[in-house]
Amino acid sequence: MNLFSTRMHRACVLLVLFLSITVGAIDIDITDVESIKSAASKTAYGSMTWYSGNDTGGIPGAFPDKWWEGAALFTSLLLYWHYTGDDTYNPQVRQGMQWQAGNGDYMPSNYSSWIGNDDQVFWGLAAMTAAEIKLPDVDGGYSWLALAQGVFNTQVERWDTANCGGGLRWQIYNYEAGYTMKNTISNAGLFQLAARLARYTDNSTYAEWANTVWDWCVSSPLLNNETWNVADSTNIENGCSTQGNTQWTYNYGAFLMGAAYMYNYTEKATWKTAVDGLLNALIDGFFPTAYGGNIIQEICEPNEACNNNEILFRGLVTGWLGFTALIVPSTYDTILEKLKGSAEAAAKSCSGMNNNTCGVQWYKSKWDGWVGMEEQIIATDVLSSVLIMQDNVSAPVTSTTGGNSTSDPAAGTNDKSSSGADELSEITTGDRVGAAILTVSFAVGWVGLIGWMMVGG
Repeated sequence: MNLFSTRMHRACVLLVLFLSITVGAIDIDITDVESIKSAASKTAYGSMTWYSGNDTGGIPGAFPDKWWEGAALFTSLLLYWHYTGDDTYNPQVRQGMQWQAGNGDYMPSNYSSWIGNDDQVFWGLAAMTAAEIKLPDVDGGYSWLALAQGVFNTQVERWDTANCGGGLRWQIYNYEAGYTMKNTISNAGLFQLAARLARYTDNSTYAEWANTVWDWCVSSPLLNNETWNVADSTNIENGCSTQGNTQWTYNYGAFLMGAAYMYNYTEKATWKTAVDGLLNALIDGFFPTAYGGNIIQEICEPNEACNNNEILFRGLVTGWLGFTALIVPSTYDTILEKLKGSAEAAAKSCSGMNNNTCGVQWYKSKWDGWVGMEEQIIATDVLSSVLIMQDNVSAPVTSTTGGNSTSDPAAGTNDKSSSGADELSEITTGDRVGAAILTVSFAVGWVGLIGWMMVGG
């Protein structure tokens, strides 16, 4: 499906939604589990109206202009199933996550020539989530654990000690914009994945790698383990001596989640210090006191400058906060308060277009005119994650506490196409075009959005 066709599909979806039977806004009682589950079912349904991978002629799991977002959608639906018990979307999740698996490492041939390390790791983390919440492995397919291991194996082979003493580059291939950058989310993502693999498998190799990634990040401008400031990037062109310090929730959240897993796994006080430091920094930086201090906000929101990627960041973070609260119980009360405030505000934002369309600026506690799959995903994330309040909710499992996904420590090691630019014999025009695809801009109103879609942006 090309970009124009994708836009046409979205326009048709929105037209169907616009003409649908009028329903009221989502109204939840934050103390009532069933009320929250009902709200989450509406937002999850809304996110799937943007998905065409299970339609005739569709490509399961694929969003051609933003491939990584498939991982965000499926992670959201996995959390929805885990916390609500509603398995409505599990067949689509299983199908899409297998379809995009490539050679067992989430380097599918249709996208592998232009995806970045951060894109790939989000799929690995989605597979890790599937293993940890006991989504059954697919007969004849890759196991969820093996897929996470495949991503880990291909990424540690790209660990770049030749520049700045270590770290992952943002991009995999040298023709991609950003190849000279080492960004936080790629490295924090690998750290989190290694920590989760260590806890699940009880294999010290993964823990050693988690420590390696963490130590390098602390030694670089990316992570300050005294102030707990988390930067966004550094650059090998100046020896990684400076930082891009734009603040994003998911950089903090990715490190926080990994530190929580390492503390749960090792019980070492240093990891508890990291959990507390990062959690406090996340709260101080992204839960503005102007709105009561319990509603998460991305810095791009007030100026309405968030792109599709940036909208998704705090949805990922609320999911990570939920798991952190479950595996580090001392954080539970603090995190639950933040999830409750954010869930209430998110639900109130889902009052658009008379069909529960959700917005971006949750702190407004009403629909702000934004429309998209991303808005539905993040609302689902927080409405699902606040259900940690249920008495019977289970923490992520390990191989010794109920997890039964099949391990393959060598997964992904035979996929030569995933190693990096040196493996490519030729860089084609198509590769460069793929590498240049950017996130589509938002429109803030119905007429503007449809008009943009119809004329091709």
